[in-house]
Amino acid sequence: MARSGSHQTFAVHSACLRGVEAFPVTVEVSSSGGIPGITIVGMADSAVLEARSRIRCAIRSSGFEVPRLSFTVSLSPGDMRKTGTGFDLAIAVAILALSGQIPISGVDGCLFAGELALDGRVLGVRGEVAFQILSRSERLRFVSGRYDRHISMGNVDQVELGALGGLRGGIAHLPLIPSTRCEVRPEMAMLDYEDVVGQEFAKRALMIAAAGGLGLLMIGPPGSGKTMLARRMTSILPPIDQMELEQALCIHSVMGEPADKLLSGIRPFRNPHHAASSAGLIGGGRPVLPGEISLAHGGVLYLDELGEFQNSVLQMLRQPLEDGEVRLVRVDGTYVFPARFQLLAASNPCPCGYLGDREIACRCSETAVQHYQQRLGGPLIDRIDVVVDVGRPDPSTIVSGSSGASSHDLKEQVLRGREFAGWRCREKCESGSLRSGLDSSVAAYGLEDNASEALVELARRKRLTARGITRLCRIARTIADVDEKILVTTDNLLEASMLQGRRNERT
Repeated sequence: MARSGSHQTFAVHSACLRGVEAFPVTVEVSSSGGIPGITIVGMADSAVLEARSRIRCAIRSSGFEVPRLSFTVSLSPGDMRKTGTGFDLAIAVAILALSGQIPISGVDGCLFAGELALDGRVLGVRGEVAFQILSRSERLRFVSGRYDRHISMGNVDQVELGALGGLRGGIAHLPLIPSTRCEVRPEMAMLDYEDVVGQEFAKRALMIAAAGGLGLLMIGPPGSGKTMLARRMTSILPPIDQMELEQALCIHSVMGEPADKLLSGIRPFRNPHHAASSAGLIGGGRPVLPGEISLAHGGVLYLDELGEFQNSVLQMLRQPLEDGEVRLVRVDGTYVFPARFQLLAASNPCPCGYLGDREIACRCSETAVQHYQQRLGGPLIDRIDVVVDVGRPDPSTIVSGSSGASSHDLKEQVLRGREFAGWRCREKCESGSLRSGLDSSVAAYGLEDNASEALVELARRKRLTARGITRLCRIARTIADVDEKILVTTDNLLEASMLQGRRNERT
């Protein structure tokens, strides 16, 4: 605390959410004579300015006195917009410390973030995980209110302050919340592919997509089980690592989304409606917040009824699919959101959905079918490697309940394929034969001589472009990794060709 004549100042540490990160903010309070009141400066939004009324009521309700002074609250840095209600606690602590109503010992070593209720209770705020990460990096004790969805990130000294009146005895006397490292605790049962009957080819395609991180599009009539297949994709993906877990938890915390499934080892699964806006899918708004693709980070983004999405919205997915992140440029700077996900999509083959069905005749005209299928084209589809036709299973198969591959079986193949691919890349690196990651030449995939000849024949017969040849090789390479083969065989190429489904072969 600094004094200068009749003026006094006191500063405490706080933070502001910007995107999915918490940035340090210094809350400095100065008092002087004049008309009693609180003035807040530093690019504060309406939620921050409304803190003045909440703070006065909370101070009175907690048994403290509101000094009859003029307070000026400065939120530094002043050139960064401040949003949210998390500054309530920091401003109240600074006013109480400045007026000598609470001990100042230990206040300087704390980061305060919390909303004040009118009765003096301290409420938790969204973005608790981001605040914890900042506190850990700044080596500060994190002081906040009660949060129903509390997640301990580990190595963070945290104090849960139930009410503002609890500060009467000072910060040093408040008990710490036991800090445990945030780890996956398998508790929740996952959906299993064993429940899906009559779709073994689609299961195989999903397994290959999971092993190679390939985008996959399912085309089939209503009731064929496309959504059932997609929802079980998370059950065959590798366990989430610590970095992905922290990033996903941070995003979910900022958005106020529950994280129970994440902590139970279930990767995110997001299924946005086809009417989603660009801000809802990619991120944006004011304040700038992450979208569905960031909430799917580390998991699966499922776009059902792909042809019904706005084309302009779909094209925004191209850059995140390549970079694994979203970069949104605004007048106040650039926002970067993690967005590394497994892309799944589904579509009907035509407007009525029954084109090619064995039992129900299609009612669509040829023009309507062409127009509908054209909506599935474009640059985004070039990022989707696998296109699989999903037909309606035979009723006898459903009635008999015959089971096929389970999630456990498929996951073992995914893990085996990824492990073999990692070993193969390390071997190439040690031998000095590994090409640059930007090299998409056929030679980089390691084809047998017979397979190379078969690739030429396939390319001529299907009239594949260079992009189509590369896509075919990528799928075949993944199949070979699952089979633990160093070189891609002809059989791998033929299976890869089958997994390209109804793709336009001229693209």
